[in-house]
Amino acid sequence: MRPIFHPQPHEFALTTVFHALSDPIRLEIVRKLASIPEQSCGWFEMGLTKSTLSHHFRVLREAGVIRTRIAGTQRFISLRQEDLESRFPGLLALVLRESLSDSARRQ
Repeated sequence: MRPIFHPQPHEFALTTVFHALSDPIRLEIVRKLASIPEQSCGWFEMGLTKSTLSHHFRVLREAGVIRTRIAGTQRFISLRQEDLESRFPGLLALVLRESLSDSARRQ
């Protein structure tokens, strides 16, 4: 198995992070991860195929938004809050706050 790529915080590009967070599915993944420290990939029941969900995880991971940890046959996902905060102070809090406001306005 080849190693999983995780960029270092100094390698995070704002445009790549914005792209990763621009998709509603990926934004929902980030919102869910913001309230828990780590979760298995199988926990995310979003009505998507495994391959589609894996694609969204990869985009988020390669942007530096999430970290994937392999334990046996399982993969665990966590939000890289501290790394994002150190590189782009306040960005994640703003995105989460605004996405919750958007959700409330739509209901």
